[in-house]
Amino acid sequence: MKKKLVFWVEDYFYDPDLIQRSISILLIPLSLLYCFFMYLRFKFKKAKDLGVDIISVGNLNVGGSGKTPLVISLASKYRDCAIVLRGYGRGSNGMYVISNGNEILQDIKISGDEAMIYAQKLPYAKVIVSEDRKEGIKKAKELGAKIVFLDDAYSKHDIKKLDLLIEVDNKNSFCLPSGPFREKLWTSKKAVVLKETKDFKRVVELKNKSDKMSLVTAIARPHRLDAYLPDVVSKHYFEDHHSFTKNEIEEILQRDGSDSILVTYKDFVKLESFGLPLSLLDLHVEADDKIYKIIDDYRGENSAKKDRDGSNAS
Repeated sequence: MKKKLVFWVEDYFYDPDLIQRSISILLIPLSLLYCFFMYLRFKFKKAKDLGVDIISVGNLNVGGSGKTPLVISLASKYRDCAIVLRGYGRGSNGMYVISNGNEILQDIKISGDEAMIYAQKLPYAKVIVSEDRKEGIKKAKELGAKIVFLDDAYSKHDIKKLDLLIEVDNKNSFCLPSGPFREKLWTSKKAVVLKETKDFKRVVELKNKSDKMSLVTAIARPHRLDAYLPDVVSKHYFEDHHSFTKNEIEEILQRDGSDSILVTYKDFVKLESFGLPLSLLDLHVEADDKIYKIIDDYRGENSAKKDRDGSNAS
């Protein structure tokens, strides 16, 4: 039931049929009210300098946009970095240090899938999950981070940061519940909007390929993978952040008569402990040099401001 509901909502936002489009139109008054509330929330927040360079990477709409591989690409250039994220879908609450930059300290149930991806792909980075992003940033500073990447934190208007937003093609520009937008890019809010193919591109590497592969994935809007897929026996879509059981995967292998299960890295970190044959569709991002320059310029401005403030204080 949950799975059907999740996919119905994704279709409602991104590929609606006539009934879904009609529901969306009826909900426009609620969307306008919601969007106005989010605007007031933004206007009454004041960004606080937390004493460290903070870069937020995210998108305005619900559903996937490729932010995780983009964060990995950007953070890979900085050895004194930390990744702070909420950790959607994890089986824990509160703040946890998933990696201290030397070793992974927690398992997948505590970390959630996205945090474990960061911990494995960026072994030198501090990775912290926390519903309270400010507490996560504070812990990152304690661990020695000089630059913090926030996963999907545009709406944290009370934190001074550089906002990088991935633009997602969508014909429906309304806020929830009529459309997919959690918030708008407010005119007085500074942010850098990034477009795939223009500002970054995806590169796909197929690892451990077998003759007969069954695709299994639990990512938002899984049809996004179609452009990168090799020939597969079948496709099995689960709701975003789904927690797999070994029996689920064994049944798919047996039913399809496949040699291996084809997964993205987001699913790989949840399935690798099962000891079953896996093929990996490893998607990573190559970012344009101008994005790194934007980040470095932002850090330079922060450093200059701190120097000025220090001189004025003395």
